[in-house]
Amino acid sequence: MRAPYGLQIIESCVAYPHKEDRLFCDLTPAALKRLSEITGSATYAKGATLFVEGQPARGVFVLCAGQVKLSTSASDGKTLILRISEPGDLLGLPATISGRAYEVTADVIEATQANFISRTDFLNFLRDHGDAALRVAQELSETYQSAFAEMRTIGLSHSAGEKLARFILDWGAHHKSEKGAVKFDLTLTHEEIAQMIGASRETVTRLFADFKRRNLLLVKGSSVTIMDQPGLERLVEGS
Repeated sequence: MRAPYGLQIIESCVAYPHKEDRLFCDLTPAALKRLSEITGSATYAKGATLFVEGQPARGVFVLCAGQVKLSTSASDGKTLILRISEPGDLLGLPATISGRAYEVTADVIEATQANFISRTDFLNFLRDHGDAALRVAQELSETYQSAFAEMRTIGLSHSAGEKLARFILDWGAHHKSEKGAVKFDLTLTHEEIAQMIGASRETVTRLFADFKRRNLLLVKGSSVTIMDQPGLERLVEGS
């Protein structure tokens, strides 16, 4: 079934195996039935906001299709993008479990379908289904490890060039190499990439031009092709 924005509706994305070993895959029939009863689905246009940093946690969103950026902002207006979420990810989980405010803002960057589960229903569901509660604990651990890795990358990288090279390699890691080149679509703007690696937009634009000049990358619109992966890896290693 088609939804607004050209999305292909996924009827039960809380159990849909977007990725291997997703959070709600292979639950008991009773747990899946209860989960479907407490879940509501909606579609969101590019630019919509699922929740805002500092807002009391209302519940969790299960991303079914599309992409959502998670960011945090300082009082001076500077923004750091922490992660780009993909289908299968659970958004707003730490705040929903702890009862605190959302620690990030979740903005839709392309047409998206997401399922919502209110905090009360979600906590009651976890109390009744221990296998789901264990998986949520594992998901929280993975979130912590991912955040630590991102902070380490930003904090210990020696240059903006190293950070951008690492970002490009990470973005292309899930795409197959064809004839020695890795091609993928990069829908983020230079400003958004800058917010992810802790640099200025001007620096990111300059570095992209430099990477193209050195034949490390081929960029056509939103399409990026890694032409020299070993060269980017050498930048990451600082050589």
